[in-house]
Amino acid sequence: MNKTFFIGLMSGTSMDAIDAVLVKFNGDIPTLIASHQEPMPEKVFKDLNKLCSPEHDEINRLGQIDRTMGKLFATAVNKLLTLSGVKKEQVIAIGSHGQTIRHMPNLNMGFTLQVGDPNTIAAETGIDVIADFRGKDIALGGQGAPLVPAFHQYVFSKPQQKRIILNIGGIANITFLPGNEHQVLGFDTGPGNTLMDAWIQRVKQEPYDKSGHWAASGTTSPEMLKQLLSHPYFSLSSPKSTGRELFSYSWLEQQLTNFINLEEADIQSTLLDLTCLSIAKDILALSENGELFVCGGGAYNTHLIQRLSQQLPHYQIHTTEKLGISPQWVESIAFAWLAMRYEYALPGNLPAVTGATHSAILGGKYCAD
Repeated sequence: MNKTFFIGLMSGTSMDAIDAVLVKFNGDIPTLIASHQEPMPEKVFKDLNKLCSPEHDEINRLGQIDRTMGKLFATAVNKLLTLSGVKKEQVIAIGSHGQTIRHMPNLNMGFTLQVGDPNTIAAETGIDVIADFRGKDIALGGQGAPLVPAFHQYVFSKPQQKRIILNIGGIANITFLPGNEHQVLGFDTGPGNTLMDAWIQRVKQEPYDKSGHWAASGTTSPEMLKQLLSHPYFSLSSPKSTGRELFSYSWLEQQLTNFINLEEADIQSTLLDLTCLSIAKDILALSENGELFVCGGGAYNTHLIQRLSQQLPHYQIHTTEKLGISPQWVESIAFAWLAMRYEYALPGNLPAVTGATHSAILGGKYCAD
């Protein structure tokens, strides 16, 4: 039986679900065959959140959640195959990003850590797994992130045309495609949905602010927004990357001590503007006009996109659907693409984006047999 397909697995900083895609490639260009979203069980979500902040007995909890997430990723793969009617023998490899629980590339000995044991995924699915994509880039002096701009360059770029791809997950990141492959840039702009999600989960026990309705009901506090934007991260030049370790609920609580009289909806509105203004600032520093294509969960937050468009009046804003890929599946397809690049011994990073000393084949293989 011919092996034709790759599978991509992605669980992002929002930690709300696992995205699984079945993909076929023509060169570097993907065709999405099937997709599946596996919800994150509430207990696993809580355990992951605990691991994102230092506590006691971390090693035992880390080992167990690593295996647990491996099984959950495998469940997503097996359900995807059932849905598509494709047999495991037809799949060349699974590209698994894993769930990031620490991303600390700027320490004296920088590191990044994802859970979702690839040995478990391979054993439970019977398919080879390519994983640990970020480690090689960090070993080469890079940030290990963002990795998806390399995929954006191959799939979304257009010669002599300026495009920006904006991914709004828990963290927001942008890829600048200037129409010249040697000048591609990409970096994390700061919080995407993570602070808004954390606030609505704490106050209203809802997973996220659907379409930004709650934020739309509030009024942004200019004083609080100014304080939030004074965070040193927003002044860093690229390459740079960040995560929930920096923009955490604990950090938000510290910021709120000076604003205890604000209405809860006003805080949500302010957090939405923090995301929009930090994104817009970095985009405008790259180019005052062009095409902007949005992917990730934030693409479905209509109020966020509305406010962002006010900050970027000279940009044509669309979702990546206009480029042929649904906003929901861009990142998981990117990790199928990285698995394909590994399988054919092709580099997967862009040193100009991550800061690595040179391009390299990313990941390692975990065999099913």
